[in-house]
Amino acid sequence: MLIKKLDIRAKTPIAIIGDGCSALSLASKAASLPNHSINIFSSQNNEIKNDHVWGYWDMHWMNAVAPLTIKTWHKWIIQTSNSKTVMHSRHHPYKAVKRKNWMAHCKAIAQKHDVTFHTSLTKIDKLKCAQIFDSRPPKFRPGMMVQHFIGWEVQAPPGSFNQETAILMDFRCDQSRGVHFIYCLPFSDSKALIESTVFSTTIEPNSFYEAAITNWLSDCAGIQNFKVIKTEQGAIPLGFMERHDLKFNGIGSNCGAIRPSSGYAFSFIQKQISNAILQSSSTKKRLIFVNPHKKIDLLMDRIFLSVLRNQPKMAPKIFGCLANCLTGDEFANFLSGEAGIKLRLKIIAAMPLWPFVQALFKLEEIPK
Repeated sequence: MLIKKLDIRAKTPIAIIGDGCSALSLASKAASLPNHSINIFSSQNNEIKNDHVWGYWDMHWMNAVAPLTIKTWHKWIIQTSNSKTVMHSRHHPYKAVKRKNWMAHCKAIAQKHDVTFHTSLTKIDKLKCAQIFDSRPPKFRPGMMVQHFIGWEVQAPPGSFNQETAILMDFRCDQSRGVHFIYCLPFSDSKALIESTVFSTTIEPNSFYEAAITNWLSDCAGIQNFKVIKTEQGAIPLGFMERHDLKFNGIGSNCGAIRPSSGYAFSFIQKQISNAILQSSSTKKRLIFVNPHKKIDLLMDRIFLSVLRNQPKMAPKIFGCLANCLTGDEFANFLSGEAGIKLRLKIIAAMPLWPFVQALFKLEEIPK
């Protein structure tokens, strides 16, 4: 017992401000950080009342999530008014996990490995932590692009959905408010999550998204009879943001985990944490969290965001071209930040040239 106490005292205390996805995801890795004692500080009770479904592509850094996956799709569709592409993946299928399940899973593991949860931020100074990481959301900038959505989980008659194929983007919906598509994850042949998603600078009234979902179910899926079981809603910033508080190093979305052009923060948070732990374990140095995106991907994202902002009606054509030129595994690798030079060149060659040339002169500024 004495030896155990001495071991605990020898650990270096680190603090995380906030108890969201990135904080709890790191806390669940406490066993991989034997030289650190993890302390989570949150001045509010972040009990999750409204659940969310997080989608991601299966990558090696997502192995810990696999047992909680609620559905896996090896096929997905990109649909426009003029084309339909069914993509197939052998190595990197698309998966879904529920936020509540992941957070509860992480917290249970964290508590098992002696992670300490504090309800007052004032205790950080008393603890004298060697490192403090801030997981609170970064600062939105006025006028930046946002991915905003409302989702309905619906129950419909058996046979209503093809449960083997996800619909990642269906642009057969109102395009007057920005880049707009329907996202459909069929959990069975009678139950699915359908989201109306918009990329723009303006959040729409709830009625806009709800009408889009209803119209898509009726006009595109041929479903008239359905019941809304659950709803979810969100707004994800698309672009480059400043840290929540410049005094502290960031983690998660507060350290660039949100991909500027597409989001997918959940996967990139896991990637960021995995890389930091690997580096810390191999060098026996302090934990260092860095932006998980490669510089070339960030440059491509800046150009792409400029196209979406200034020429939103080009989006269906651009995503249609992207789907037609790539395999499912290439598509997954690109959106997961795993593209090599050959894949990037393949994507560039498939894109309509002129909109991207114009976008180079209207690039979004990166905060200093």
